[in-house]
Amino acid sequence: MGLKFNLSNTTEAGGRRAQIDLPHRRVETPVFMPVGTAGTVKAVPQNVLEELCAEIILGNTYHLYLRPGHEPIRRMGGLHKFISWDRAMLTDSGGFQVFSLSALRKVTDEGVRFRSHLDGSSHFFTPEHSMDVQIALGADIAMAFDECTEYPAERTRAEESLRLTMAWARRSLDHFRARQTDVPWYDEGDSKLGGRTQSLFGIVQGGMYRDLRKESAERLMEMDFDGYAIGGLSVGEPRDLTLEMISEVLPLLPKDKPRYVMGVGYPDEIEQYAKMGVDMMDCVLPTRAARHGLLFTSEGRMTIKNKKFAEDQNPPDPNCDCMVCRRYTRAYLRHLMQAGEALSATLNSIHNLAYYLGIMKRVRAELETKNGESGSTPGSPVAS
Repeated sequence: MGLKFNLSNTTEAGGRRAQIDLPHRRVETPVFMPVGTAGTVKAVPQNVLEELCAEIILGNTYHLYLRPGHEPIRRMGGLHKFISWDRAMLTDSGGFQVFSLSALRKVTDEGVRFRSHLDGSSHFFTPEHSMDVQIALGADIAMAFDECTEYPAERTRAEESLRLTMAWARRSLDHFRARQTDVPWYDEGDSKLGGRTQSLFGIVQGGMYRDLRKESAERLMEMDFDGYAIGGLSVGEPRDLTLEMISEVLPLLPKDKPRYVMGVGYPDEIEQYAKMGVDMMDCVLPTRAARHGLLFTSEGRMTIKNKKFAEDQNPPDPNCDCMVCRRYTRAYLRHLMQAGEALSATLNSIHNLAYYLGIMKRVRAELETKNGESGSTPGSPVAS
């Protein structure tokens, strides 16, 4: 068994309070997962992530495969050891990154041939190869190799993408289950792993077509993955359509397994989705926006490089207790942006991540106190 899902409360609106026991960490849900593309959450050290109570982060299979390579990481004990992170981790399949290289890729039934964005070298990803890379990286949760549908897409295109995704999901699962003894920490003998190993999530695709999404979810559930993700969102579609697809798929997914929506979203969106019953979310937005000087605050979005903050001695967010807001002023953060100082990205990112993680902490507390269907008492939070 790779994970244990403990559902402790469900609200009438569908929100779920739960815990996911993983080999390296118990994760309290609903949870926001900071994205660590190339083995780092950009500009933020691991000890700071721990202070922010980040319980699980993401690694990117495509980028880590290209540099430094999955085999060197395997030889060094896996991604947890390589980046000095002993909490939970999830790796994506590389499918979305390959999808984004539309001008540099060719898709066949067997897999995807693409050219590296680094040096133009040619590579071939199959579902089996994606699993081999993710097993070498050794994250607690891996993702099935999928084919992401762009927006807008004609129905015939969405149907073909779904056909590939379903075939690749089966191949991913079969290969993954046959190779689990290759996980770097499989025979570590560390008692905290409890004899468990990696988990694999299937990814619901189908474009923006409700019946295709339903078909995808039902076929994936027949394969019996450890958890289920809703992918192919935040690819340019209107927000109302994103919400519609999530609302369509969530009720179809098993109640006793984690539900993960990939690549979303703005602060109000992640709160809304969590209260609908999404257990896990990730997005590069907090750190990407931070590097461009956009801060998320209780008073709204703040473009810190604006001139009006040049002598503003207030904290970035007077209602925030993060390490940045306790110590620094808006004027100083603006100065760092204007001067092009590297510290700017670090401080802005820390604040934005604290804001996102704070939203999830508040939502978890709300879901604990509201009457739900289960009537059971939630477990004690590990890092809330």
